[in-house]
Amino acid sequence: QVQVVESGGGLVQPGGSLRLSCAASGFTFGPSAMNWYRQAPGKERELVATIASVGGTTNYADSVKGRFTVSTNDVKNIVFLQMNTLKLEDTAVYYCNAHRSFYPKYHYWGQGTQVTVSS
Repeated sequence: QVQVVESGGGLVQPGGSLRLSCAASGFTFGPSAMNWYRQAPGKERELVATIASVGGTTNYADSVKGRFTVSTNDVKNIVFLQMNTLKLEDTAVYYCNAHRSFYPKYHYWGQGTQVTVSS
């Protein structure tokens, strides 16, 4: 049974930092990438950061480039999102996503973790 579980959200002041974690397990076929999405109230869910399972290539939304860093642990079963210099507009529910782009394709989502940036 696949499990994707986020943790690490919370309340932080503007300019502060948080690190989110995503524990992913139970895959019969491994994901091709692990992604972090976020959804702010009244807005669509947006892709924030991606890390490829092979090679570790990363990509970021323009809005977070230079401030957020996605990484994995050595065994690649935990994905981190280090968020620095947080802004008010980073407030959202952050979701971890395991994505496989070739057969057998899938998307698995975590339950989300709230990040609130407020003074």
